[in-house]
Amino acid sequence: MGGIYRIIGGTRLAGRCEIPAAKNAVLPILAACLLTDERVGLENCPVLEDIANMLRILEALGCRATRSGRHVTIRPAGAAHCEMPDALSKRLRSSIFMMGPLLGRFRRAEVTYPGGCEIGLRPIDLHLKGLRAMNVAIREAHGRIYLDGSDMRAADVLLDFPSVGATENIMMAAALTRGETTIRNAAREPEIADLQAFINAMGGRVSGAGSGMVRVQGVNRLHGASFRPIPDRITAGTLLCAAAMTGGEIELDGARSDCMDAVLAKLREAGCRVSAIPGGIGLDTPAGLRGVDVFTQPYPGFPTDMQAQMMALACVAEGTSILVENVFENRFNHASQLVRMGADITIHHRTAVVRGGRLTGARVTAKDLRAGAALVLAGLAADGVTEVENVALIDRGYERLEDTLNALGARIRRVD
Repeated sequence: MGGIYRIIGGTRLAGRCEIPAAKNAVLPILAACLLTDERVGLENCPVLEDIANMLRILEALGCRATRSGRHVTIRPAGAAHCEMPDALSKRLRSSIFMMGPLLGRFRRAEVTYPGGCEIGLRPIDLHLKGLRAMNVAIREAHGRIYLDGSDMRAADVLLDFPSVGATENIMMAAALTRGETTIRNAAREPEIADLQAFINAMGGRVSGAGSGMVRVQGVNRLHGASFRPIPDRITAGTLLCAAAMTGGEIELDGARSDCMDAVLAKLREAGCRVSAIPGGIGLDTPAGLRGVDVFTQPYPGFPTDMQAQMMALACVAEGTSILVENVFENRFNHASQLVRMGADITIHHRTAVVRGGRLTGARVTAKDLRAGAALVLAGLAADGVTEVENVALIDRGYERLEDTLNALGARIRRVD
């Protein structure tokens, strides 16, 4: 992974910025474009490597994909392939979202095991179990998964765990499958509700997203649509933490507080003033931060994608914080790097104990996307100069993060 961020710490962040569409909403929506043969237009899509890879996958399957700034146009009429390209799939965890729409449109799919950040096992057994409940025949051989949906039918699917990806894959597979498919113990994330809104904008009949039960009434065909995905709650949370850690004040245009209750509650608990502003969220930090305890959970609990950023915040807060990672078994990669910056962190299994203090600049390495973001935040609050390696990992989820932070007063430079 290439690129280095060079950060001069100690600058208070202040200002206003716009939050782009959520990567975790855009990726399944791009996959769902395969469910129609008509043009789809998506607004406010960030320029990210993960999204670029998903567009390349769509093109490899026969779609035409074009981008103009943050506007993306998909013309899926030419899609004719059911075989996912190995090289592209291994770059992107979200390539697994293609199973559902390929089955929905072509009734068969051939996919490889996906890649992405190394933050845990993240098995796809829940995806496969749900599709098998819909009478999809599945065979695994030579590192590939062969799915035959020629006799696919609506079903009552019970998920053993509220998996976001499995919920979305089953929704997409069921959208063009006759009858009513019910997904019980469905994931409740806002991105699930956004996928429902997109499918329905194309003429689908999906209801219940955001609750533990999603119902999909299959239709014969879906048409094209123009759609604006929801704003990125993780980008918003990351920037709020950055402002808090530097004693700053920030306003985020487009951020939705109704999707961020757990994160905003912890920021308030840490001593920040968080408020709703017209069309967004505002935060200021009137005094020193206090330590907080964080327990990650599926939505509406505290998101695992914000755990690393909150650990960085805990490193500069007064007192002791306890962070428990309940979603992924290997998501404390950032802890050892924060220790290099002077943090006092003790790890035992899935629990981290952080004793707050001061951080000093050091050369550290991003091990995954959110870990990289946490190290950038730590560098903003640290004394001296911090260099964060593997910036390409951060680029997977943040659009030119250095430009956003510099506009708020940070001193951060990309060194290729």
